[in-house]
Amino acid sequence: MTERMRRVNEIVREVVAEAIARDLEDPRIGWVTVTGVDTSPDLRSAKVWVSVLGDEAEREASLAALGSSHGILQAAIGREMTLKRTPTLSFHYDEAPERGVRLARLLEEDG
Repeated sequence: MTERMRRVNEIVREVVAEAIARDLEDPRIGWVTVTGVDTSPDLRSAKVWVSVLGDEAEREASLAALGSSHGILQAAIGREMTLKRTPTLSFHYDEAPERGVRLARLLEEDG
């Protein structure tokens, strides 16, 4: 991955995270953390990785709400960044934080 793409991914992550906190009022969106963004090289699409605090039903509800709010979030990217095109966002659950907690518990039990 090029340095430019790393910067684009990080800026998109910051803009989306702030817009979720500031602009979205959907009650289905719980405690969501944007953990990463993978933007395609042509900037047409971006996978937004999120972790959600709560059970599977809350996670599914938050992902559905984020998906239906993608237009608001894409508009925020358009306002904050000067890109040739604004990427179409898709939201995906990031299991890494959850796996890390499970691994830490296993290590504590063995130690």
